[in-house]
Amino acid sequence: MSSTCSNLSRELDEPVAGTAATARTWLLLEQPGPWGAKALTSSHLDPALGRALEAAARGSGVRIALVRRPGRHADRRTPATRRVYVAHTVPGNVWLHAATTSDPGRLLDLDFAALGGGEPGSFATVLGGRPHEGGPLALVCTNGKRDRCCALLGRPLAAELAASGVEGVWEVTHLGGHRFSPTILCLPYGYAYGRAEAHTVKEVLHGVEKGRIVVEGCRGCSAWERPGQTAELAVRRAVGEDAAQALRVVRTDGAAPRWDVTVAHTDGRRWLVEVAQGASLPPRPESCGSALGSPARMDVVGVREVTLAALAG
Repeated sequence: MSSTCSNLSRELDEPVAGTAATARTWLLLEQPGPWGAKALTSSHLDPALGRALEAAARGSGVRIALVRRPGRHADRRTPATRRVYVAHTVPGNVWLHAATTSDPGRLLDLDFAALGGGEPGSFATVLGGRPHEGGPLALVCTNGKRDRCCALLGRPLAAELAASGVEGVWEVTHLGGHRFSPTILCLPYGYAYGRAEAHTVKEVLHGVEKGRIVVEGCRGCSAWERPGQTAELAVRRAVGEDAAQALRVVRTDGAAPRWDVTVAHTDGRRWLVEVAQGASLPPRPESCGSALGSPARMDVVGVREVTLAALAG
């Protein structure tokens, strides 16, 4: 059997639904050059700034990641200006704003609590940010210092996409789920995908441009916790819904290993989705070089449409 964690996961047909990183808001800072395993504090970004940004974002719903353009990454030092993006992924208030800065320390002046709550005002005041005018962003995880699969599979995918003229492609430091490499995150809607190939990424981005979500290969929307990600995707499959902002996770009852998740449609329909957490068997490594384990998996037990009266009862 193959020795990489991603090939093992693929061979064992491990489901990808409900495995996306959780973040209501993504804050992306351009940082060329090499990245370490914890990129905010082990790259050419000032590690003191990286630690301060981690502390500022903690508990805010904002997840910070570094990005760089696809291609060779010589040991380059500080660029004169850097791109900065911020995206809020909660349906009903999805947005993507962009800015440039020559001083990444200005990011510490952002109101992280407000950004996590879907208010972009400080991004405009502090960095002069404005709504992003281009197409969607495709962030490909390529940080080989976290897991070799991300470099072996992610970097060629990012390079292929960029070479074929796909705009908005960036390499990103960490999206979680190494064993689903290559992994991508599409903004502004915040849906993540695993085992991605160039043609599927192009299909996903084409859908995003039209406000549509491709469910095949989808790990979930980062706005929700894992049970909610699983439930929302299950409803999309059950009713054939692909409109990006049509569904919201409005309630989650229970605790591991079983939840009842209420998913609401903008047209008023609601579904109750029963989600169970199980162990992935046989044991496999969650990342290359790690010990064998049984990663948690999310399984849908049932999906049923319900009325508001039934929910109240």
